[in-house]
Amino acid sequence: MHHFLKKLAVPAIAALPSTALAEDWSFAASVYLFTPETETTVGDVGSTLSFKEALENLDAAFMGTFEARRGRWSLVGDYMLTDLSFGNSVSNPNFDTVNTTAKTEFFSGYATYRVYQESTASVDLAAGFRWFKTDTELVALSGGTDVARAGASDSWVDPVIGLRAEFALTDRWSGLFFADYGGFSSDSETWQVLVTANYALSEKWMLRAGYRQISVDHDINGRGFTFEQSGPIFGAVFSF
Repeated sequence: MHHFLKKLAVPAIAALPSTALAEDWSFAASVYLFTPETETTVGDVGSTLSFKEALENLDAAFMGTFEARRGRWSLVGDYMLTDLSFGNSVSNPNFDTVNTTAKTEFFSGYATYRVYQESTASVDLAAGFRWFKTDTELVALSGGTDVARAGASDSWVDPVIGLRAEFALTDRWSGLFFADYGGFSSDSETWQVLVTANYALSEKWMLRAGYRQISVDHDINGRGFTFEQSGPIFGAVFSF
């Protein structure tokens, strides 16, 4: 079991390429498929893209993670891009449809430190930042006629803190939990949660499946902007 845990590589935001406390560098690279429900609000206009519609309305998407670890310390980078265009029917006295185009990117960077280590479990504390960029436009329609438009185009950086825990179940199966929180102000807040089940194909390759939710709430030019994604996540991790 200890040999297995030593070879674990982490997911988006939570890579554990080596839980041994040796001083050699170890690395893990991950790519993921994330097909979430997406909720976007700019001011008083909001839209929702369901899980079933996510793949049909994605114009572009990428999600990947890289981690470098040495001893108890680790550096983790997590990047995600989504480019969406879709329409919603809504129940509103002033409009019946909202068309949305939204391109969002974010990069989360962490330094982590291992505070707990056993043969079948480990816990890391994380501190870092989240860079978020959005170019979003929502158009409200009534009977096919534009009645309102709301847009948000900006980028910013929030500090974040987090925790990740991983535990081995068998020689091949393991579980992972990761959570972070940041912003720490009334006009900027962000958080996320990730839970996965992991299956080791070999010492270098691992498959992951689980659930991820990320939320961003930020004021842009005095207007509230919210972005939330939640849904299943699938990925492959290569450690070296």
